[in-house]
Amino acid sequence: MPAPTPAEVAAAAGRTIPDLIGPGLRVLFSGINPSLYSAATGHHFARPGNRFWPALHRSGFTERQLHPSEQFELPAAGLGITNVVARATARADELSPAELVEGGAILAALAAEWKPRFLAVLGVTAYRTAFGRPKAAVGPQAETVGGVPVWVLPNPSGLNAHYTVDTLAGAYAELREAADR
Repeated sequence: MPAPTPAEVAAAAGRTIPDLIGPGLRVLFSGINPSLYSAATGHHFARPGNRFWPALHRSGFTERQLHPSEQFELPAAGLGITNVVARATARADELSPAELVEGGAILAALAAEWKPRFLAVLGVTAYRTAFGRPKAAVGPQAETVGGVPVWVLPNPSGLNAHYTVDTLAGAYAELREAADR
């Protein structure tokens, strides 16, 4: 699959990507919102440098590292992907607090409808804002969202310099172990 051109990436502002969701999921991963690159390709976590796919594999969720274009294999493995906010932006900090709160309500309804074993929100700052939980930390949460247990994971964006692929994989592996119990 050829990479999108700069013009195609720029034209993706405001686009959405369909959720990857279905019944019987072990984990529904929720990004903050799609990048312009992801919206241009139609694939979640598609931007080169995003560490979602390597972390997913290294944590044991997938047998091999999938390419973003292979995202449709995830539901068969009991995994899904959505976003707190559907619209694509160049950076997550372009989202307003009101958009995150509105997206949190939509995500709660999605979780209540599909009932995955865990909802994994990829980004603690977005989780805090979307759900009004200013003291939340990475890891399992005491509260549920839509009646579903929540696990906050570090954002896999290459812009998140606080985590390496290996430390992301370690955090994701803790969730995998809980989901497999």
